[in-house]
Amino acid sequence: MEQRRIEGKSHWYHETQSSASRAHALPLVPEAATVNDPFLLDLALPETQKTDLEGIVSPARKLYALLFPQRVSTSRLRTFSAYDRLSTALTAAQVFGVQRLCNHYAARLAPLSGPDSSRESNYRLAQITQHARQLAASPSVIDARARQQLEDVGLTLYDLVIINQIIGFVAFQARVVAVLQASLGQPVRFIPGMETQQEADAALFSDTLTEWQPGIDIVDLRIANAPQMESLARWQPLPELRLLAHLLAHEHLLLNELGEMSEQVAKISPNKQQSWLVAAYTARINGSMSCFNQCVQRGDGDEVLVQALRAGSRELNRVLAGKNKESALVQAVQMLTCAPDRFSPAQFLQLEEQGYSRQAAMSLLVACALHGWLNRLHIALGQSV
Repeated sequence: MEQRRIEGKSHWYHETQSSASRAHALPLVPEAATVNDPFLLDLALPETQKTDLEGIVSPARKLYALLFPQRVSTSRLRTFSAYDRLSTALTAAQVFGVQRLCNHYAARLAPLSGPDSSRESNYRLAQITQHARQLAASPSVIDARARQQLEDVGLTLYDLVIINQIIGFVAFQARVVAVLQASLGQPVRFIPGMETQQEADAALFSDTLTEWQPGIDIVDLRIANAPQMESLARWQPLPELRLLAHLLAHEHLLLNELGEMSEQVAKISPNKQQSWLVAAYTARINGSMSCFNQCVQRGDGDEVLVQALRAGSRELNRVLAGKNKESALVQAVQMLTCAPDRFSPAQFLQLEEQGYSRQAAMSLLVACALHGWLNRLHIALGQSV
């Protein structure tokens, strides 16, 4: 079949190939490209809620600007173009199904010219799209072979950091927007028939002695520049970034903003035990053994609960039977992690009915969203051995 270069997308369900069109096609919601707040996408929040979230939203906006600038200069070391970035973001947004995000990234992508019609360009885009879909929908399937496939089509070390940061960022954004929409009482709007994320295989968590190792080269301290060294000195001591910092420092500006968010989320966590449960269960669902093991090593959960988490949701629900507060939290984390487009006001209300304040519920759910991002980075940029 002849493959052609086109310069527009007529809808937000993006494919790597589309039919040719002589006219520029507009996205379904073209105004979605020009929102005032590109992270919250112009959600109208009460002032108190804005204030509570400012420490997280401010670095998130800066991250958006770094990941999706209006113009991107490519080079031999950094080949990921504006089209690559936005098509990756749209692919991930489609997996998560939150329409506000799909509209936005489709509108940003629509005016951009796609890659040329060569076989190499088509194959490169297909591999990028496949990686984005897999890491978004089923993080645990990503392995060293997936990284090698990206390297085989020309992605560099810096590109690998960027693509996985984009997917993690959109995963975080989708869940924060879903939680805020639920807190405002907005009804869910999802596409019937779309698959939801499945819990990772319990076999991944049977080995308690695994260690995480980087899957790409870390920043070489002998040749690192001053900003990279400053970023490492600041963020490597943070438990959430201890293993990742030497990899993410290749793009130290992104690391700085992710570090700011991680630090802020830790500060607003309302309860150490509940925060531990959110982090551990999110890692368990996503299949991040390294993140799960870090939770276990911190020792904030009893052994019975740890073993229940290893076994999976059925055993966890059995162990938590009668513990209504923890059960409500687990159910909310499961829904937000597996199907953010279906996270409804009912889930938020259930947390409040079990005694969580609105602020506590929000902080725990935002932590769940952030851990999903960190899980994906651990899985995509390294492996447990």
